[in-house]
Amino acid sequence: MPFRKKSDAPVTTSSEPVQVTPSGGAHTTAGKGRPTPKRRESQAALRRPLVADTKGASKEQKQKLKLKRAKAREGMMRGDQMYLAARDRGPEKRFLRDAVDRRRNIGEVLIPLMLIILAASFISVSGIQYLMFAGAYGLIIFGLVDAILLWRRTKSAFITTFRVDPPKGAASYVVLRSFQMRQSRVPRPAVERGDELRRRI
Repeated sequence: MPFRKKSDAPVTTSSEPVQVTPSGGAHTTAGKGRPTPKRRESQAALRRPLVADTKGASKEQKQKLKLKRAKAREGMMRGDQMYLAARDRGPEKRFLRDAVDRRRNIGEVLIPLMLIILAASFISVSGIQYLMFAGAYGLIIFGLVDAILLWRRTKSAFITTFRVDPPKGAASYVVLRSFQMRQSRVPRPAVERGDELRRRI
C-alpha cells in the first residue's frame, strides 16, 4: 500500500481563522473577520476620554436658559398672565393691584421718610429726637389708617364689579402692595395715578 507524502504546510492549531492577503501572505483575524488590532491602536483607544467634551453645548444651553429667564422676568414685570405667579394671576388680582396703583398711598413714602427720621434722630438734641420719634409713630399710624380706608373702598368696588366677595388674602394683598414704593412693585403698575378703576381682561 503506497504511503502518502506528508504535506510541508504548517499545521495551524489556532482556532482563529486565517485570511489570505492579496500579496499571498496570511494573518490571523480576531473576532468575526476583523484584523487583530495593533498595539499602537489599542493604546490610543485607551487614552481617549470616556466623556465627550460638551463645554460648547453647555455654554449654549446656559445662554438659552439665561434668555428664557430674562423673558420670563420681563413678562412677569409686565403683568403677562403666562409668567405671573399663581397669587398674581386672574382679573381679580389685577383689579386689586389697579386699586392700589391708581392712587397715592402714604405707605409708599413711609420707608424713605422713616430713613430720614432715623438719620435725624442721631442729632444730640433731646427736643429734636423726641420730635423724630413722635413723627415716626405718627407716620406709621397714618399709613395704617390710609391702608384700611383703601381696603374698604377696594372691597366695595370689587363686590360691585365682580358680584362676589374678594378672595381669601385679598386684604393683605392690597395693604402690602400699598406699602411698597411704586417703582419696586411686582408686577409693575399698569395704570396711572387718577385712572378710573375698572375691570380689565
